[in-house]
Amino acid sequence: MAGVRGRGLAGVVMVALAMGVTGCSDADGPSAAASKAASAVASAGAVVSSAASEASDAAESAAAVAKDKLSEVKDGVDAKDEVALGVPAKDADGRTTVSVTAKNSDGSKKSFAVQVDFKDEGGNLLDTVVVTIPDVGANATGEGTARSTHTLSGTVTAETGKALRY
Repeated sequence: MAGVRGRGLAGVVMVALAMGVTGCSDADGPSAAASKAASAVASAGAVVSSAASEASDAAESAAAVAKDKLSEVKDGVDAKDEVALGVPAKDADGRTTVSVTAKNSDGSKKSFAVQVDFKDEGGNLLDTVVVTIPDVGANATGEGTARSTHTLSGTVTAETGKALRY
């Protein structure tokens, strides 16, 4: 989020400077324009900071929901090494999706619960979802798709958080 915050604040500074340079009249004076520009920058910084905080809160909430879903799995074994993710893409609704492939190395039919973490370029958590791939045959492969809970902006990567076979 720091990159987004920095870019947003830089844009506001540029606008505020432009207002200060071109928006001065004799009645306002240069110091009044500078004061207005500084106030605009402070307000914009608070808005950007608030948006970053809301995004962080949403990611934390999604992570809590994912943790709860995974805790519902009974007798699950770690299967992170049996799961592979594809390349993230946007769907028609603007949500980020990624294919999830689970290889069942067990001798009987199993299901998988896979936590997928969507992150930004800086490694910050943007969203977390749990995908269930039911009834994968013995020594077979199952497929699923993880879809973000909201629209994610920028370059998004996907990582397997946890994976359980049960």
